[in-house]
Amino acid sequence: MRKQTIPLSESQIQHDCLVWFRLQYPKLALLLFAVPNGGRRDAKTGARMKYEGVIRGVADLILLVPKKGYASLCIEMKTPKGVQSDGQKEWQREAEKYRNRYVVCRSLPEFMKAVNEYLL
Repeated sequence: MRKQTIPLSESQIQHDCLVWFRLQYPKLALLLFAVPNGGRRDAKTGARMKYEGVIRGVADLILLVPKKGYASLCIEMKTPKGVQSDGQKEWQREAEKYRNRYVVCRSLPEFMKAVNEYLL
């Protein structure tokens, strides 16, 4: 009988990526951070966040380390079947226009490859 596996959520994939990064690059651990853009919120919280400067479409993770001519590495996390929203695509274009590297990662191995290629 074949074992059925439950697909990982975007949150679980992102968590695994952060754990790996902090173990692999402890000296850079404080420079990779999550942007709390997603998730369901009540109207009051959403309005307050917008008032405070939250911008729709910003990448899930940002590594604030300039490398190889880039200002930073912006990482959008997705499940294997996830797709970028129009707002995310628009933010990607703007980030890339100003020399930021932008990648979409759908798994821990993709994240590891993207980070290692960027940093090494």
